[in-house]
Amino acid sequence: MANKLKKWSLHILLWMAGLGIWQLLALAYGPEILPGPIYTAKGGYELLTDGTLLQYIGISSYRVLLGWTLGSLIAIPVGLIIGKVGPIRTFAEPFLNFIRFIPPIAFITLFLVWFGIGETSKVMLILYATFFIVVLNTLTGVLSVEEDKIRSARSMGASEWQIVLHVIIPATVPFMFTGIRLAMGTSFMAIIGAEMIASNEGVGYLIWNSRLFFRTDWIFVGLICLGLMGFLTDRVVGLLGRKLLSRYGVVSTNSLRR
Repeated sequence: MANKLKKWSLHILLWMAGLGIWQLLALAYGPEILPGPIYTAKGGYELLTDGTLLQYIGISSYRVLLGWTLGSLIAIPVGLIIGKVGPIRTFAEPFLNFIRFIPPIAFITLFLVWFGIGETSKVMLILYATFFIVVLNTLTGVLSVEEDKIRSARSMGASEWQIVLHVIIPATVPFMFTGIRLAMGTSFMAIIGAEMIASNEGVGYLIWNSRLFFRTDWIFVGLICLGLMGFLTDRVVGLLGRKLLSRYGVVSTNSLRR
């Protein structure tokens, strides 16, 4: 209990120190360049009062969660297949290593041409941002499974499907969730770029459009909202990951006999 109290006290002190430094810098440069915490809070309250902030947060969260979920659901089985089937891996691995270096923002214009200016282009951009990160991490997990475990499963009469289900997938779950968490950060970067360029709603649009009104406080509100959105979603994903790891962390020989 004392350690927890000490830890929380340290966190509070660090946050207070950070806010104090922020306020001092704001006084030095002026609110037009760097709005202080109070000025930013007033801008946030203004956006909350007219309903704009919650609406934009909801829209951006929906886009990110939809594209990220679809990308992860498609990427995990693809990564398992590529990792398990040698001929497919030989063909796909060079392609994956080539295209993963092209950032999602580079595809914004093409996606607008291919999928239109509506929601589809933004969701597909996030799907792209998620897909390759999760595929590569899942593939790495499959390739890291010890061959002795697979031989042991075969010697016990396990079929290839049972090996995948009870040996490869449990061993790959930590890699999957590492990829999923990394992809979440990339998804937020992708949606902000898309909303800045081709949207009339969302947190990215708020940040970009605020420059027209010289409202740097609104820009800071948008940045803080992005940080909170990312932090909360990462915490939820991390919690789910820990539960799955505790469930699949140990391969049971009884499961292979079923």
